[in-house]
Amino acid sequence: MNQTSEDILKLSRAEKNARKRMRLLAIAQFLECKNRTQVANQLKISRTSVNNWVSSYLEAGLDGLEARKAKGRIPYLSAQQQKQLGEFIESHSQSEQGGRLTGEKILHYIKTEFGVEYHHNA
Repeated sequence: MNQTSEDILKLSRAEKNARKRMRLLAIAQFLECKNRTQVANQLKISRTSVNNWVSSYLEAGLDGLEARKAKGRIPYLSAQQQKQLGEFIESHSQSEQGGRLTGEKILHYIKTEFGVEYHHNA
């Protein structure tokens, strides 16, 4: 973690990911002895974000600025149920009789087969 603000600015210019570029810019400004509030105001981002990025940088260096995979919501269906649902969709979307497999039909199948109720607008 012995990078200078200039080193990090060079990295930010080469960075294609806009979110990571913003993190690098914030760290570069922080290393120029600006406080976190000044960095947030200059970059027009929240001080909380700057605090999180600076803390991550101080703990893990540049690796701490990498994006983490979002966990997402825990699925209502088990892996086996998801597989079964996929097979249902696959078999009914290629029906010889024509017709369409709608979201409403899929929701009905999930409710009757697995006892799980999803809402079409969720």
